[in-house]
Amino acid sequence: MSSPFQRYRRRTIVAGAAVAGLLIVGAPVTAFALTGTFSSTPANAHATASGNSEGAPHWTISKQVFKPAATSAGQKADGAVAALPTYAYVAAAGGYEVVKVAVATDTIVGAISGADDTGEGVAVSPNGSTLYIASTGQYSVLATNTTTDAQTSIFVGAYPQDVAVSPTGALVYATVTGGDTGPGGSNQVAVINTATNAVTSDITVGTAPRQVVFSPDGSRAYVTSSGGVYVINTATSRVVRVIGGLDDPQGIAISPDGSTLYVTSPDAGLLWQINAVSGRVIGSVNAGEEPYSVTITPNGSTVYVADENSNSVDVINAATGRVTGSIAVQGLPMSIAATPDGSQVWVGNGYTGSISVISTATNTVTDTISGGGQASALNSALTAIAFGS
Repeated sequence: MSSPFQRYRRRTIVAGAAVAGLLIVGAPVTAFALTGTFSSTPANAHATASGNSEGAPHWTISKQVFKPAATSAGQKADGAVAALPTYAYVAAAGGYEVVKVAVATDTIVGAISGADDTGEGVAVSPNGSTLYIASTGQYSVLATNTTTDAQTSIFVGAYPQDVAVSPTGALVYATVTGGDTGPGGSNQVAVINTATNAVTSDITVGTAPRQVVFSPDGSRAYVTSSGGVYVINTATSRVVRVIGGLDDPQGIAISPDGSTLYVTSPDAGLLWQINAVSGRVIGSVNAGEEPYSVTITPNGSTVYVADENSNSVDVINAATGRVTGSIAVQGLPMSIAATPDGSQVWVGNGYTGSISVISTATNTVTDTISGGGQASALNSALTAIAFGS
């Protein structure tokens, strides 16, 4: 049984009110910090139809359908091999910033400020030039130049939770959970044109939209909400399907070939496997006490699930749908992302304010980018991770 300190209430925003992102029973509220000294300059289920057929910087330098399995973790379904990314951008909700970490050395090299204390989602453009931050309390998405840190604030509506960039880099989708109805209102996805940094449309989806992911070809976007997974045709900005019966889904990932969705259900303790084309559930996996976020290696062979209340990451063979191992990490793992080369999986721990770096070759933690002395009783969390050049 989980201790009271492990219990975590999922982030949910309702109209007109932001519900606290992290509730740790009995834990005092203190400041959040990762390792570093002060510096202001960074160093360089079932498918159902739905109407249609289809702060100030303070960081510094311091230390199932798949194609044939690839020969390396970084090899994608099309045979391409990505390079190790230069930086990881980690959303520190409650810390008023996004932490910038050098991937090769696991060292914090700076931070991007401007987000409010509930900035929750991050995504990087395909060319690495722009970081998009869901600044939840400011009702905006911050388009941030990754070289100069210059920012453009884009109003999207009350309490944006997550952001995703389309494969071409032309669009950003932001899930908007609360506020008034109408443009920029409740339970919508704001569509941002990256050329103009303006919202071009709002797509109404289910209550409390959470995470969003694009298909590899960019033709579809998939949004988790309390009512299921909403499937959007990105060419028309219309919902073409709702995948229901998933027990309040939260995290979502898609296989590199676009064939399979992986969706977590924290309440049910399940990871759902869904045919992305038909919307039919093809399987489920018992994935611990409270599976929250999910990622998949670029070759499509292995799925990693952050299990919050067991303080671990489950390793799942994508071909067989079986759990092959469990990796202990630190308290309340909330966010998870595989590096583009497939060699590592990074885990953001909500309770300890640390990042666990996992080697996919050995499925062991090879490094922990630790929090400061007060991080074990924090009022913030590492809610999202994105990689960029």
